[in-house]
Amino acid sequence: MKPAICLVAFFVAAMAAAQQPAATAAAQAPDRDTSYIDADGTAHVTRVVPIPQTISPEARALLARRIPDAAPPQSLADRRAGTDAYTARARVEWSRICPNQIVETQMAGVPVRVVTPEDISAADRDKVLLNLHGGGFNSDSGSYTESIPIAYYTKMKVVAVLYRLAPEHPFPAAVDDSVAVYRELLKSYKPDHIVIYGTSAGAILTGEVAVKLKQLGLPMPAALGIFSGMGDFARNGDSMALFSLRGLSGPLEAPSAPHDSFYIGSTDARDPVLSPVYADLRGLPPTLFITSTRDLLLSGTVNLQRAFLRAGVDARLVVFDALAHAFWYDPTLPEAVEANHMMADFMVKQLGR
Repeated sequence: MKPAICLVAFFVAAMAAAQQPAATAAAQAPDRDTSYIDADGTAHVTRVVPIPQTISPEARALLARRIPDAAPPQSLADRRAGTDAYTARARVEWSRICPNQIVETQMAGVPVRVVTPEDISAADRDKVLLNLHGGGFNSDSGSYTESIPIAYYTKMKVVAVLYRLAPEHPFPAAVDDSVAVYRELLKSYKPDHIVIYGTSAGAILTGEVAVKLKQLGLPMPAALGIFSGMGDFARNGDSMALFSLRGLSGPLEAPSAPHDSFYIGSTDARDPVLSPVYADLRGLPPTLFITSTRDLLLSGTVNLQRAFLRAGVDARLVVFDALAHAFWYDPTLPEAVEANHMMADFMVKQLGR
């Protein structure tokens, strides 16, 4: 089985009949650190990691939840049903904190959600934020959780692109849909009045879209937000072998490359749009990268940020302590509110307010 990535429990329908290991019992849990390194450098390690006191009580309670390290296979249909149920709840939870109006419509033939916050000012009606949601490229886990708080904290309109999903529509379908919506926005908004951002799969897609815009000669947006992403489908970093979607808890398998083959399709994993670390990144706009120390995409995020820095891009990085992948989806965490404020403040400043 391939490793979890980008808020995906992984499309493993072909593994539905596979034998699953039993979950570790308390009596089997190691109580000391161990380390053995193979001749090829592969590490076989055990670490006993206390919950740090550097995070909020809410985050400590979240990390203390017991999640089995063995899980049954999940079909794509089950994954999408579960994600749809989660996002419906998330819309309600975030809207209690961040009142808004949501309209379902289309732009350039692509379905979108337009999230408008209360009390948007006249001065900001000519600005727009383009959200490319997370969900492992095969579902939508982020079009509400990424747009509602950002719209509220920026006091600006957010357009969330409901791009076509893999495996039915592999790369470059999601890139093409996102570029089509961006082109449509350019008819009404100046490019320096637009920010493109996303989390997880959407963060990956944000980098891909930026490279595609450069290839097409289209004007760049004012800024990018790459929140727990990556830019290299050909090579795995450390964090994918260390962390699951839940950080140090939950099921985890040794990573393989290239990964996300259902999204890649027949494309070369080193294609510069698919994997922007292989692209010419010079001239891309200021970019904020956010991740966390137990994020399975920690390595992917920091490696992409380094590639941006090498290209001379204004690339800023924030790493939160101890939390897992895309923790800012959870409105009950003080760190989630803090992260969303960081994202919003960056966008507002880049748009000149």
